[in-house]
Amino acid sequence: QVHLVESGGGSVQPGESLLLSCQTSGFSFSDSNMRWLRGGEWVASSTSAGGTLYADRVKGRFTISRDHNKSTLYLQMNNLKPEDTGLYFCGCRSYLGQGTQVTVSS
Repeated sequence: QVHLVESGGGSVQPGESLLLSCQTSGFSFSDSNMRWLRGGEWVASSTSAGGTLYADRVKGRFTISRDHNKSTLYLQMNNLKPEDTGLYFCGCRSYLGQGTQVTVSS
């Protein structure tokens, strides 16, 4: 059974950073394309071949990465802005986790 469990969200001020994690199980993580979403909006993707893609609004501020030994996907979020606020999900194919809330406010 596929499990995706996000963590690392929180409340921060503009300009601060957060590291989101997505612990996975139940499928071949190293062979899977993974993505982060905010609500229903795509944020970033990490392909099984090692490629990365970002939405324009986060390019240069967010970094997606993965640890195959830990079957974990990460999203390093720097220079956060109020418009980054939302519920962040990691996804694989049609599967999504429960999400972790990020709130950016002064």
